[in-house]
Amino acid sequence: MASLAPLSGVLGHRRAAHLLRRTSFRYTKPKVDELAGKTAAEALASLLQLYPQQLDQPVYDDPTTTDVAENIKWINPYVDPASFGTEDFMLRRWLMGWWVNEALQDPGIGHKMTFFFHQYFVTVANTLGTQHYYDYLALLRWGALGNFKKLATKMVTDNTMLRYLNNQENVAGNPNENFAREFFELFTIGKGPQAGDGDYTNYTEADIVQAARVFTGFRTRFNRNVIDAETGIPRGDASFFGTGGVQLHDSGTKQFSARFQNTEIPGATNSAGMFTELNAFVDMIFAQEETAKFTCRRLYRYFVSRQITDEIENDIIAPLASTFRNNNYEIKPVLEQLLKSEHFYDVDDSDNADEIVGGLIKSPLELSLQAMTFFGVPIPDPLTQNTQHYVVLYSRGVIDRMFALSGMMLFFPSDVAGYPAYYQSPDFNRQWFNSSTIIARYKLPQMLLTGRYQIGGNPNGNLGTKLNIAPWLKNSGVVSDPEDPYVVVQDLLSYLLPEQVDAERFNYFLNDVFLDNLPPADWTYEWQNYLASNNATEVTIPLERLINAIMYSPEYQTF
Repeated sequence: MASLAPLSGVLGHRRAAHLLRRTSFRYTKPKVDELAGKTAAEALASLLQLYPQQLDQPVYDDPTTTDVAENIKWINPYVDPASFGTEDFMLRRWLMGWWVNEALQDPGIGHKMTFFFHQYFVTVANTLGTQHYYDYLALLRWGALGNFKKLATKMVTDNTMLRYLNNQENVAGNPNENFAREFFELFTIGKGPQAGDGDYTNYTEADIVQAARVFTGFRTRFNRNVIDAETGIPRGDASFFGTGGVQLHDSGTKQFSARFQNTEIPGATNSAGMFTELNAFVDMIFAQEETAKFTCRRLYRYFVSRQITDEIENDIIAPLASTFRNNNYEIKPVLEQLLKSEHFYDVDDSDNADEIVGGLIKSPLELSLQAMTFFGVPIPDPLTQNTQHYVVLYSRGVIDRMFALSGMMLFFPSDVAGYPAYYQSPDFNRQWFNSSTIIARYKLPQMLLTGRYQIGGNPNGNLGTKLNIAPWLKNSGVVSDPEDPYVVVQDLLSYLLPEQVDAERFNYFLNDVFLDNLPPADWTYEWQNYLASNNATEVTIPLERLINAIMYSPEYQTF
């Protein structure tokens, strides 16, 4: 029986590593060791918080003006920051690199949840201006560990979302149903099984028509001069009248179907009233039990497993949804309940190594960022080496090669439903590993060890960083005794793979790969010689063989 009962006792190494891999893009030995001595609840207290960012925003203030549109200017990585670059596509790549670097530095769940909500409330990065996309990402971060109902409501007036889902075209007398349809189907309650013509169990086509009327008149503010009082983030606005006195908002009463208890929402007669009407509409949706279940299923697939059986639905999803509703849609209590449960650690049945731990395939985000943080690859300074940092490493290396060629066009999901590996049944995360992505995934260790791009245009180009494996082994403290080949392999496998391997598999990594079937004393001699001479040639070759083999392994591809 699947159980949400809290896990008892301290986590230990295996469970701590599992928790960190699933909740953070930053995976390090010190953090695993720290969490291993904590209970699940204590560990989550460390992880479930928003940590300060290295650079809190990719913008700077112009002190000569107080006008919002002029006050926030972009640092352009190609020119002196004092001059404002006009090439938005360049700034967009800078923004993406900034976000990835912050995700890599984040020791908690903040960026993991921000990305969850990006997959939930999808927009693409070139929908509007880059500054507007920064506002969208800032809103996702604001709501990452906050109130989901508030986040869903504020998403209706996000400038990028309004444009992405065509609400600029949604006016009284000529409604556009796109935003309303996705708000039901993807953002809140989900369809449910088809119950009849135009009836999806959870809502109907007639409800979409009425919802589109609620959304009429909400418009993008291109100059970002309307600020949300609660978040401090620029947003769109409610426009009751347009130019020439043309009414933009449908002021009539909205009548919803029996799926929503035949709720009637009075129409607004001014711009301020449009927000009252919007809140009433959101209240109506969030009063339905299925809304909480829909979100909890998506959290489960993101953090735990793609498989939701009847047992999981009854024993995990239903009580999580109850927690969600009872806490007025605060996301943090749900995460706490799920991530400290016996089920999350796979100890709620007789086999604690068959379902959850190592049961998901890493996305390009986990695959790349967790490798970079575990091996502590040096990151060029974003302020003093910004071309190396943003252009060479993050734009061309991480985003173009580690992510895009592995199946993830960061902030450019294929459609409004998001990245297929997060939602497309029955394969879900298996789509990260296929014939079109496998080469790029397997090039990752070579990229890090050689400091070269290895794939795509200019494969011999400088990556902007390099993992020097011998000094790393000497200085990182990951391996407790680098002179002992058994300890080298054992310690690396215990941190890099989700489960302990059996004796045959261990001997393969030790003898066939690392030692190349030479006596163990040969490694000890070569390591001592390296320490004495500082010549790493002879120890680098077997270490690179080992790192490549581990990162090529099926076990490493999962988490």
